[in-house]
Amino acid sequence: MPAPPSSSVLTVVGIGAGGRADLSPAASAEIATAAVLVGSERQLALLDDAATTAERVPLPAPLASGLPALLRQLAGRRAVVLASGDPMFFGIGTTLVRALGAAAVRVVPSPSSVSLAAARLGWSLPDVEVVSVVGRPLALLRPALAPDHRVLVLTPGTSGARDVRDVLAQEGYAASEVTVLAQLGGPDEWVGPASDDPHDALAIVAVACRADPGTEPRSRAAALPDDAFEHDGQLTKQEVRAVTLAALRPLPGALLWDVGAGSGSVGIEWLRTHPSCRAVAIEPRDDRRERVLRNAERLGVPGLEVVAGAAPSALAGLPTPDAVFVGGGVSGAGVLPACVAALRPGGRLVANGVTVETETVLADTYARHGGTLTRLHVERASPVGGFTGWRPAMPVTQWSWTKPGPSAGDS
Repeated sequence: MPAPPSSSVLTVVGIGAGGRADLSPAASAEIATAAVLVGSERQLALLDDAATTAERVPLPAPLASGLPALLRQLAGRRAVVLASGDPMFFGIGTTLVRALGAAAVRVVPSPSSVSLAAARLGWSLPDVEVVSVVGRPLALLRPALAPDHRVLVLTPGTSGARDVRDVLAQEGYAASEVTVLAQLGGPDEWVGPASDDPHDALAIVAVACRADPGTEPRSRAAALPDDAFEHDGQLTKQEVRAVTLAALRPLPGALLWDVGAGSGSVGIEWLRTHPSCRAVAIEPRDDRRERVLRNAERLGVPGLEVVAGAAPSALAGLPTPDAVFVGGGVSGAGVLPACVAALRPGGRLVANGVTVETETVLADTYARHGGTLTRLHVERASPVGGFTGWRPAMPVTQWSWTKPGPSAGDS
């Protein structure tokens, strides 16, 4: 057996609803030798008095503001922090590693609630999407909905199943099979079909998605139909949006500035490509900012940050972007130079224009910096009397450029 960690290492032990009986020998040994035991009231109550003689300290609430004082209290003592299931799965283990570094935290996990749920349902975890709405907007569930897709939703409180069913009905998935799995691994475990009645707060809601007749699924790949967005005409149209997102090259965790956001379509599509993507929409008009927020909520990316003001002044103080899209205000004085200067080395910048004035700015910028200058023509078939003809949309000139320097994958 490995030697116990020193008092300078904080140990995090995962504990399930079954309490002490389900702990591994390693986890039991950590708890038995602890001088301080930290956890929620529920977690501490799972351990009987014989489990340890350690001082018991409740987790502070809220955790973020109380964590620094707690860590000072634990410094130099053999402390064990209790976590639900796997501490590194939406758990306090991640928070502690972020605060102290991986070398200062030792994690002894138990099966996560998601692993237990998949085992009860007979679902293969690689084929399941997990969405947490604990302390997060319920709208995050929307992008995960697709025909025959399986989703495990981590919910807070006792109304999680009803809230999930409401979203399913709004999105055209009311026919989905919804199951509540409560107190997994404990003596009061319960698995059964969801209803609108309250359920145990310690529960997961499982969704086997079934689309209602007539539901048109929303792909996460660019680009959504134009009618998916509320707009006043200021919208990067579907075909151009697809080319724009391809030129921006979204990557997990990357930050986009959507400058002159209009309806927010490009920033929203960027966020939909991966849950860790981030975006800031910069828009001077109040009515359009409100519209951007409504679109982001309805399309499942409520984390879109919206900034009031016009570029370049509104860009001051924003975090350094990995990519920039300029869809409005290209011809404004200093807009493109400010975006070029702000972009991190190796980042992507894409700017679209439809007027002669913006085309001139893009051509001049292309001459100075290089990159790629493209003109996009789109024509759509429509009735011409009793026949069908082609109606061209205004051509779009697009400048795309990678700022010299290390690429995103370089160290």
